[in-house]
Amino acid sequence: MQFSEKRNVTRWIIIIASFFIVTLILWNTYIFFQIFKNDERIKMEVWAEAQKSLINADENTDMELPLKIFSHNSTIPIILTTEKDSIISITNLDDEILADTLAAKAALLDLKRDNEPIIIEYVPGSFRYLYYGNSTLLNKLKYYPIALVMIIVLFGGVVYNFYRSTKMATQNKLWAGMAKETAHQIGTPLSSLIGWLEIMKADNVDETTVSEIEKDITRLQTITDRFSKIGSEPVLELIDIVKETKESFEYLQSRFSKQVQFSFSAPENPIMININPALHSWTVENLVKNAIDAMRGRGTLGIVIEQDSKSVKITVSDSGKGIPKILFKRIFEPGFTTKKRGWGLGLSLTKRIVEEYHKGKIRVLQSEVGKGTKIQISFRKPTEKN
Repeated sequence: MQFSEKRNVTRWIIIIASFFIVTLILWNTYIFFQIFKNDERIKMEVWAEAQKSLINADENTDMELPLKIFSHNSTIPIILTTEKDSIISITNLDDEILADTLAAKAALLDLKRDNEPIIIEYVPGSFRYLYYGNSTLLNKLKYYPIALVMIIVLFGGVVYNFYRSTKMATQNKLWAGMAKETAHQIGTPLSSLIGWLEIMKADNVDETTVSEIEKDITRLQTITDRFSKIGSEPVLELIDIVKETKESFEYLQSRFSKQVQFSFSAPENPIMININPALHSWTVENLVKNAIDAMRGRGTLGIVIEQDSKSVKITVSDSGKGIPKILFKRIFEPGFTTKKRGWGLGLSLTKRIVEEYHKGKIRVLQSEVGKGTKIQISFRKPTEKN
């Protein structure tokens, strides 16, 4: 049995054992509640007999025992009524209730819901009804299972969050390690390519060919730089986000099919934002590639940069298949993908770059199935303090 399978078995054993323990506690609480409830019923039956003895007492009757029984009941609320629900006396309730007819009737209804009445036949054919509620102790015991369940749910939530955060931290370390190792592995052949490029320049190879190869090598260097930054705090620079976005956009435009119509719209003046150039270009690349995949390599793709006094917004729109509204948030979750191939990491990585590294926001601004999607990134403009 593999380690992961053993861990899953252990986890299920713990869950089942916890469920069994909780069930046992709740069942014992219920048993205790019923025992106490039966004990109070017996006390009320004795109280009813004492009441009957008191009503039928004469000069020779010893009143010490009935009075002692009455005095010992200080917790159970009681209302004694006639057959027609006319209240005769109230015990262990506020005296003001007896004076207030509506309050007395409300209290009587509450006691009727708590327990079945005890019928006192003090003379043949004449009855009184003893209604009683639960004692303070019994009421506390009644709510104990609810409090216990709430504590267990809270504890379960804490354990789940701890497990989830630990799992995510482990995954993040794994991905960061893999990313850094990838950057290291790319570095060796990249150095050789740079050497071969210099040889091609020395041999006077066609300048256009050399220029295009040089662009691709520069791109590989950018990709290596991106992967090396995963798992570490990137350095942010105050640079023109319009220029950086446009450069990434134009590079991608030259690498994709002419069946995709590209458009770019942005203010003419520079917009200075604190970003990491390598990670920002990765963000643009992920969004553009995702849009082209949604259009299946054919359609209209545009980037629009807008600004206001506090923020700058970058909107990437496409004419692809669209996203159902129910999936607007799920598309940014790691592993979520609608494609047959792919690991579902592009948009989740983009979200992390935008929100964790650049303290920005990313969301699906608008989408309609069959018509296209708009995804918007927003960054705060730096203040004078920053």
